[in-house]
Amino acid sequence: MQKKEQNKKGKKKEDYVMKKYDYLIVGAGLFGAVFAHEAKEAGKTCLVIDKRNHIAGNIYTDKVKDIDVHQYGAHIFHTSNETVWNYVNRFAKFNRYTNSPVANYKGEIYNMPFNMNTFNKLWGVVTPQEAQAKIEEQKAAYHVENPQNLEEQAISLIGPDVYTKLVKGYTEKQWGKRATELPSFIIKRLPVRFTYDNNYFNDDYQGIPVEGYTKMIERMLDGVEVKLEEDFLKNREAFMEQADKIVYTGMIDEYYNYCYGELEYRSLNFETEVLEGVENYQGNAVVNYTEYEVPYTRIIEHKHFTYGTQPDTVITREYPKTWSKGDEPYYPMNDEKNLNLYEKYTELAAKEGNVIFGGRLGMYKYYDMDDTIEAALNCAHAELNA
Repeated sequence: MQKKEQNKKGKKKEDYVMKKYDYLIVGAGLFGAVFAHEAKEAGKTCLVIDKRNHIAGNIYTDKVKDIDVHQYGAHIFHTSNETVWNYVNRFAKFNRYTNSPVANYKGEIYNMPFNMNTFNKLWGVVTPQEAQAKIEEQKAAYHVENPQNLEEQAISLIGPDVYTKLVKGYTEKQWGKRATELPSFIIKRLPVRFTYDNNYFNDDYQGIPVEGYTKMIERMLDGVEVKLEEDFLKNREAFMEQADKIVYTGMIDEYYNYCYGELEYRSLNFETEVLEGVENYQGNAVVNYTEYEVPYTRIIEHKHFTYGTQPDTVITREYPKTWSKGDEPYYPMNDEKNLNLYEKYTELAAKEGNVIFGGRLGMYKYYDMDDTIEAALNCAHAELNA
């Protein structure tokens, strides 16, 4: 029933209209699509909106020259969570792609992650014992106890040679800060191995959807109403009247109109180029450029993600940049200052009765795709089984 109340003249008036949907989901990316699918399966009605002109968020892929181009940077699915792996395989067939990036430092090519192939190229060592001895020798020469920043952490793990050629410049470009200003935990995402193994991830499962990520999200959203080029924040009141609850996957600070200040993010610019008549530009899907003087961090050659044999190729140069309002926020700056600020926004969010915040931006957290799916499933199950 429509609620009615007395106005000052004693007349009845409608203060809201009948809700049309159980859930309005803001954002047609991975978190929103998983939540929408689970809600639909539970018999709930959903409307998914997105301010972009496409679904799939940052994992959006589009055909160019019959090649699935990752429009917002390389996305390689990997997980050790069997539940998540089984879940995504309901919506996509995955190939056997293994992420094995290489690094280009002033024309020298090194394998990533740091492994025996890397150490052999750097120092000519052959055995793990020789490599470990070399690293320990370098660490001892640059003794660091209790590393306080990324530079100290990196050198304490791998010594100055690997750090200087393969970490320092790339990381400073990526985050827009000197390595001595960055928290130490960032470097812990880079594995160090004393085996001849170029597989970047240690996860049990890894691959790329053979039909692209967009098709995977499309299947998740099958049977769910979707409206594109709709900006929730510009029409907040009207949208909130359409559903009992909101699932919001945008920036939490923007939702609250930056009332406590802006959270910091890193953004990216992408420069994509079609190379007609070039079958193979760089021989690998991802090549990192680790010297600071090269303005982009990496070049992606998209066809290698799916072992393409097309006569042409498509490459994308990725340029990190400082985020400002209006830019796409890609990476949250999870340092102490920003996490303290985020905590203030979570206190506001906890008081919301009908808004759920999710995803990398809504939760201000660096999520891989499997983390996003797990978080969305947990959120949906908690909500739908409440």
